[in-house]
Amino acid sequence: MQLHALDIAIILLYLLGTVLAGYWVSHYGSRDIAAYFLGGNKMPWYVLGLSNASGMFDISGTMLLVYWMFVYGLKSVWIPWLWPTFNQVFLMVYLSAWLRRSRVMTGAEWIRTRFGIGRGAQLSHMIVVIYAFISIIGFFSYGFKGIGKFAATFLPWHLTPNQYALILIVITAIYVIKGGMISVVITEVIQFCVLSVASFAVGIIAMRRVAPAMLHRVVPSGWDNVFFGWHLNLDWSKLIPATGARIDQDGYGLFGFFVMMLFFKGVLISAAGPAPNYDMQRVLSSKNPREASLMSAWVNVVLTFPRYFLTAGLTILAAAFFSDSIRAMGTNMDFELVLPYALARFVPVGLLGFLISGLLAAFMANFAATVNAAPPYFVNDIYKRYIRPDAPPKTYVRLSYLSSFAVVVIGILIGWNVTSVNSVVVWIVSGLWGGYVSSNVLKWYWWRFNGYGYFWGMVAGIASALALPTLLDRMPWVQHLLARYSINLDVAVVFPLVLVLSLAGCLAGTLLTKPEDEEVLKDFYRNVRPWGFWGPIHQKVVAQNPAFKRNQDFLRDMFNIAVGIVWQVSLVVLPMYIVIREFTRAALTAAVILITSAILKFSWYDRLEQREIESPTVPAQPGSENAFTETI
Repeated sequence: MQLHALDIAIILLYLLGTVLAGYWVSHYGSRDIAAYFLGGNKMPWYVLGLSNASGMFDISGTMLLVYWMFVYGLKSVWIPWLWPTFNQVFLMVYLSAWLRRSRVMTGAEWIRTRFGIGRGAQLSHMIVVIYAFISIIGFFSYGFKGIGKFAATFLPWHLTPNQYALILIVITAIYVIKGGMISVVITEVIQFCVLSVASFAVGIIAMRRVAPAMLHRVVPSGWDNVFFGWHLNLDWSKLIPATGARIDQDGYGLFGFFVMMLFFKGVLISAAGPAPNYDMQRVLSSKNPREASLMSAWVNVVLTFPRYFLTAGLTILAAAFFSDSIRAMGTNMDFELVLPYALARFVPVGLLGFLISGLLAAFMANFAATVNAAPPYFVNDIYKRYIRPDAPPKTYVRLSYLSSFAVVVIGILIGWNVTSVNSVVVWIVSGLWGGYVSSNVLKWYWWRFNGYGYFWGMVAGIASALALPTLLDRMPWVQHLLARYSINLDVAVVFPLVLVLSLAGCLAGTLLTKPEDEEVLKDFYRNVRPWGFWGPIHQKVVAQNPAFKRNQDFLRDMFNIAVGIVWQVSLVVLPMYIVIREFTRAALTAAVILITSAILKFSWYDRLEQREIESPTVPAQPGSENAFTETI
């Protein structure tokens, strides 16, 4: 594609401006590792929320959302529960506050607050560090492949997708490595604003170009209905026959069963808390537990509307004007190219340059957040803890530069050899997250769970999650059964098996070894105040402090989560209804948003400050055996 000189100038100006802005504020983040990794815990919740939303608003994910909406229509709002999207609801209701009360710098450092410093805690600490690095590299590869495909379609210099991805990564790395969290957040806020304007522009263009009657001619009956039965019931056979084969390949034919499994899986993953990546880092960077909760709620609001306005706009443009091209691809259809093709045809000069800049901003924000999440695990959790705990602050910062650079190099080498965006997503949601669940659910809610149980649960989960797909692929009868009923292998088979094997590792590791030190458990319980199976520890804490109150918010939290999920789904559906010009349904959806928002105001928001008054954080005692490794 040939870009106009004005578009090229806008893109180059944007890239230069982003690097200069990030580099200009970088000195604020180079004072010490607390400033480098967490911004000194001085940034307000609404800024961190915009930053977090920007990091989640990536090109690769947008390509997938466009593909899902094209094929599955408005029923596609349920498919992102693969990730799962409603984990942000669990975070806003209670888990962000619990995590922030721990007052740590990384997910690995959190292990010491829960399991102490014994052998089991050391093993758990190391497995979290390993998991964090693997997951961060996975997300890096996911973004690498998406930005390469996108840039090769638009930018005019006839480079390969991998070469374009390499160039953009190097540009972004200039300010990420130098400035740490401060640079990342400031540039992400700028990028989110650019991206939001571009998203609304695409949605408005689509609304003007695609009338409802025109859309209905190119999609099957029921495509615009968000609700579903046991079967998907979308008949593409007369429109794009190969799409039916793609649905069978995805394994989403029994859509009711699929969504049930997504909900079951999503609840467990969400209850485990955030994985050790940029999402967790934003929570730990907040000023206090109340602001951590508000930040997670704000992500739901600011991310959904512009992102799905863009997704719906691109999808209906593709359906209305590219159905013939997609039909001609046959079984080789590549929906990851729908996004760049739609932009190239319908966005005018000037606005196209701005929009490409916005989508580049999405990649750069996701990449920056991912890279910045990695160094704390090496510097704080390995070098500072085991190698040189008394090094000067500047030494830790310089080592952070080096570890960021190493992550970039490793991510490039792996991303260079990845074949598709979807393949990386499947690996992350089935392999990595499947192995993460059991250990990280039990750590919050069961006092008897110890470091050995955590370690063996993670090992069993990750190993089985990575091995089972290969083993099941070699069993023809399994593949035949899945194909016959259009069942998704990863969601319906791999995840339940991984869950059982991981849980077995957790229970064996815990019950065959001693409980953790009583003082460690009491300190954790006093500070975090989780609900769950903490009876024996609660009795010991009350014996020392009769004024201590048990967390009795379980039922309220579950109610708020149920309301919050309805609220979040409605936030996703509303911009889609607006773009396809179903204004009656949009009005009903807006009414649901208002009602659920009012409920959450009284049942959740009004309780935030009271909760923190009722649960003052016990400060760590310097020099004590179970003190936190770093008080932020």
